[in-house]
Amino acid sequence: MRIHVLPTKAFKTFAISLYAGVPLKEDTVTPTALVPFVLRRGTASYPETTQFREQLEELYGAGFGFDVYKRGDYQIVQFRMDTINDSFVQSKESLLGESFAFLGEVLTKPALENGTFRPSYVATERETVRKKLEAIVNDKIRYAAERCIEEMCRNEPYRLHPLGQRADLDGITPESLYKSYNSWLDGAILDLYVVGDTTPEEIEKLVKRHFGRSDAAVAAYSSNFKPVSVSEVRTIEEKLDVSQGKLNMGLRTSITYKDDTYASALMYNGILGGYPHSKLFVNVREKESLAYYASSRYDGHKGIGTIQSGIEIQNYSKAVDIIRQQLDELKRGNISDLELNQTKAMIRNLLSEIQDSAFELISFDFNRQFSGKDRSAQELLTQVEQIGSGDVKAAAESFQLDTIYFLTGQKEE
Repeated sequence: MRIHVLPTKAFKTFAISLYAGVPLKEDTVTPTALVPFVLRRGTASYPETTQFREQLEELYGAGFGFDVYKRGDYQIVQFRMDTINDSFVQSKESLLGESFAFLGEVLTKPALENGTFRPSYVATERETVRKKLEAIVNDKIRYAAERCIEEMCRNEPYRLHPLGQRADLDGITPESLYKSYNSWLDGAILDLYVVGDTTPEEIEKLVKRHFGRSDAAVAAYSSNFKPVSVSEVRTIEEKLDVSQGKLNMGLRTSITYKDDTYASALMYNGILGGYPHSKLFVNVREKESLAYYASSRYDGHKGIGTIQSGIEIQNYSKAVDIIRQQLDELKRGNISDLELNQTKAMIRNLLSEIQDSAFELISFDFNRQFSGKDRSAQELLTQVEQIGSGDVKAAAESFQLDTIYFLTGQKEE
């Protein structure tokens, strides 16, 4: 386990975050996603879910939660706890120590029955995950975004949803999941973060005591990123019972988080569709009234850009044309000083807000660990401030349209 301590007196709480990352794989993605749902039901000391929650209340209402997501071609499970700093409460035991005892037990000593996971917990949480996956299908904006990535990355692990696949859930038994959990725990890359008024020495002792691990060298995330060159744009049309069309586009770029030109790619995305002043929002939604929403995102760990828009079904061709025009405008370097300055202001705000949140500080630092690029928020901001339209044009040239995905209605208009 790698231990990262960010000592500060700026917060009245301790923020604890544990990242466990494994490669995204077809045969492990679903059980890995299910594991934290079962772990949150109970531990050896607090086997009943009510006891589990009561213990959090005993810790002066400590917060506990988790996320499952993907970063690059890895599936990441992130556990989070936040606890009041001991100096603000009258407690016999150290709340930080008690929180570590709790989190260590969640991870390494789950509630068991006959040497395996409790069947009732596995059955209930299987349904929880199933419902979460079904909710994506019912939310057509999310569904279209996922399907665009699925089609674009059809031959890559990145096509997999971090919560797994519905078809695999029924085959998971308490025994098979317990086996998967042990493999996951043994094989995951573990990064533990603590932000608060503490020291690396104190945290090192707590980790040894409650996780049975030390700050030893662990496997690093391997970035085997290879830029994908686009030979032709694929167009996918899918029909479902929708009244509003969902037009999504996927772009490939060679620029990733660890590149020195990352700041230029951030600016490119901001000017294209990241903010309310962006080209997509202003030209597609406001001027032409072609879209209910129009925005873009950039995944710097995967080298992918995506465009999301909701349109009237009959406006498909017109919307595709005008979105492509915005991509061309950026490639030609048609970028105003106002667009540059507004985008810099938005990025400046986001980067300065990181300092106000312990979990944002952790998230930013984990990006550094994950990518292998040591760049502070201040360094990134300095790079952003120096970018001109020529830098954005150069970044734009690296973004190639790869996939057009259109979710349309079943009725003929």
